[in-house]
Amino acid sequence: MGILGQLLIFHLLWAAFVFCQYEDYDFEDEYGGEPDHQLPYYFNPNTQVEVPRFPFPVECARECFCPPAFPLSMYCDHRKLKTIPNIPSHVQQLYLQNNNIEAVPAEPFTNVTFVREINLSYNKIKFHMIDHGVFAKLSNLVQLHLQHNELEEFPFPLPSSLERLLLGFNKISRLPGNALEGLPNVTMLDLCNNLLDDSVFKEKPFSNMKNLMQLNLCNNKLQTMPPDLPSSLRHLSLENNSISHIPENYFSRLPQIIALRMSHNNLQNVPYNIFNLPNLLELNLGHNKLKQVFYIPRSLQHLYIEGNEIESRLMGKLGGFSYWSREECGENIIPYSSGCNINTSSVT
Repeated sequence: MGILGQLLIFHLLWAAFVFCQYEDYDFEDEYGGEPDHQLPYYFNPNTQVEVPRFPFPVECARECFCPPAFPLSMYCDHRKLKTIPNIPSHVQQLYLQNNNIEAVPAEPFTNVTFVREINLSYNKIKFHMIDHGVFAKLSNLVQLHLQHNELEEFPFPLPSSLERLLLGFNKISRLPGNALEGLPNVTMLDLCNNLLDDSVFKEKPFSNMKNLMQLNLCNNKLQTMPPDLPSSLRHLSLENNSISHIPENYFSRLPQIIALRMSHNNLQNVPYNIFNLPNLLELNLGHNKLKQVFYIPRSLQHLYIEGNEIESRLMGKLGGFSYWSREECGENIIPYSSGCNINTSSVT
C-alpha cells in the first residue's frame, strides 16, 4: 500500500474517532422517566449557511478544540471556563456547556456571522449579565441552549431566525408580552422547571407563535391549562403542575396534537370526549385523581393512567392495566391481565 493510501486511511480513522467522541451530545428531553416521542431535531448540513473557504488549520480559541474533520464547530465544553472566549467568524456550532460562565458579553461575538447553534447550558448565567441584543444580532442562529442556568427572566431580544429555544431548569417567573412576538420561526420552546404561574398567560405570550410544534411547561406552578396556544402545536408537556380542570372545548383549537403529557397534576374528572382527537398518539395522565374513564381515540398508541383513583370495575373497561401500547396489543385493543382484549370502541 502506498504512502498516500496509508495517509488516507489514517485520516479516515482519526475523523471517525473525533466523531465518536462528540456524537453523544444529546440536547433533547432531560425530564426522563417515561418514553419520549418528541420530534427529533436534525441539523441538516445541506441548509448550512455558505461560509468562505479557508486554509487549514482553521482559527480556534486556545481554550477550545476545533476538530479538523468538523471545521465549523468549536468545542469549549467541560473546561471550567469563567468567560466566553473570542469566537472566530467561521464557526457555526459553538459548544460552551458545563462551565462556570456567569455572563454573556457582546465582545466575544463581535466577528460572529454564521453561527447557527449555541449551547450555553449548565453554567451560571443570570439575565442581567447578558448584554442587551447580544443574541438578537446573530441572524443565522436557529438553536439556543440556556437550560440549567440562573436566569430570572426570559432572555430577549432574540433573533427571528431562531427555531429551537431551550430554557429549562432556570428561575424564570414571567414572560413579558413582547418577549416572544419576534420569534415566528420557533418550533420548539422548552420552559420546564421554572417558576411560571398562571399570571404569565395574561398577555397571551404564545398566541403569535404560528409555527410552534412543541411546548414544554412541565414542573412549574400552573393551575390552569395554557390558553391561546397556536393551532400548529403537536406536543404539549404539562407534567408536575397543579392543573385540576380541562375546559370541554379546549382542544378544538389544537387539531394537530400528537402527544399530551399531564402526569402529576390534580385532575379529578375530565369531559368524556375531551381526548377525541384525530391525531393523538400518546396520552399521559398518570398520578392524578381521575375517577371516571374517558373516550380513547382510535389513533392512540400509548396511554399512561397509573396512580389514579379509577374504580376497579371501571379499570376493567380499560383492560385492567395502567399502561397499554397498541404496538404490543394490536389494533383497537388494550392489554388485560391475561393478555390483550377489549376493543377501545367499547370503553364507555
